[in-house]
Amino acid sequence: MGRAFEFRKARKIKRWSAMAKTFTRIGKDIVMAVKEGGPDPDNNSRLRAVMQNAKAANMPKDNVERAIKKASDKNTENYKEILYEGYAPHGIAVLVETATDNNNRTVANIRSYFNKSNGALGTSGSVEFMFDHSCNFRIPAEGLDPEEIELEFIDHGVEEVFVDEDGMLLYAPFESFGNIQKELENRSIEILSSGFERIPQVTKKLAAEAQEEVEKLLEKIEQDDDVQNVYHTLDLNA
Repeated sequence: MGRAFEFRKARKIKRWSAMAKTFTRIGKDIVMAVKEGGPDPDNNSRLRAVMQNAKAANMPKDNVERAIKKASDKNTENYKEILYEGYAPHGIAVLVETATDNNNRTVANIRSYFNKSNGALGTSGSVEFMFDHSCNFRIPAEGLDPEEIELEFIDHGVEEVFVDEDGMLLYAPFESFGNIQKELENRSIEILSSGFERIPQVTKKLAAEAQEEVEKLLEKIEQDDDVQNVYHTLDLNA
């Protein structure tokens, strides 16, 4: 198994157990997708992907439809995707993906979390290079051979395939998302969910007390309403 598998194995983020937080994140994704490509999922591949993720998260269909309708209103403000970079205590690099309608509020909050935890918010590009930006697709594993899928999708950018309890996962570079989505749809292979992740190239293991300091900062950042995802170089594998 490669780095994507190890990353997925370690990334059991507590925030995803909070359904309300998950629905808020998906709701923002819907707004951004509709503002970018319109409300028709047949003609908007990004919206199609978000709706698949909503279904995988058991988000009620009525909630999804309301979010699409709201996003279609010209008076509904769009969210801007902004990436923040910094260092937690003990030299742990942190990437924070946000979707915000008020950048001044968001940057002030993120900076305060770092400062209060003996970390530091960095400049653009200060730690992003330490992470590989990847895309992923989850498809049903039943009736499909992971080795065959990997071979058949290499030309479309897939670099790693593995199976877990929830299906088969395909990992590829960020820029391969559209090609893979199109090929899966052409083959009528159901896409259960899809998304993007930033996989650390190198991780750092800390002593228990130091790790607890870092985890407190990460948890505080994750609780912020403007935050979509948090990535870091802390080694969480036992």
